[in-house]
Amino acid sequence: MKVILLKDVKGQGKRHDIIDVKDGYGNNFLIKKELGVLATEDSIKRLKSDVKSEKDNEARLIKEAEEAKKEIEKLVLNFELKAGAQDKVFGSISQKQIVEALKEKGFLVDKKKVIITSPIQSLGFHTLKIELHKKVVADLKIEIKKEK
Repeated sequence: MKVILLKDVKGQGKRHDIIDVKDGYGNNFLIKKELGVLATEDSIKRLKSDVKSEKDNEARLIKEAEEAKKEIEKLVLNFELKAGAQDKVFGSISQKQIVEALKEKGFLVDKKKVIITSPIQSLGFHTLKIELHKKVVADLKIEIKKEK
């Protein structure tokens, strides 16, 4: 029996794979639990059109992320923090503050996508990464100034 997998199945294959399985396993497990469908001519045509539309959608998302990356890399976000003697900074810049500043500039970014490798606790320029897509990562420049 040939089955088209609708989801990844451990030990069998990934989503959209066409696999050969025993009739009982295919009917009683894969099809019953909606992990797969019987591979007929119609379902294979539908699979090909679904895969094509997913690839087109993925390409569109990557293109949009690349355009956003170009715009984000032109930006320099400015933040002011209180600083004491010898420019020792009190506090640090958080992901939430960065997301809010980007939102003001017209970019909607999830705070989980802002990658801060070490706390931003010193005056001057810093660069951090923002994951816009799995394949597109932008470098964002921020400047920390002494609060007046």
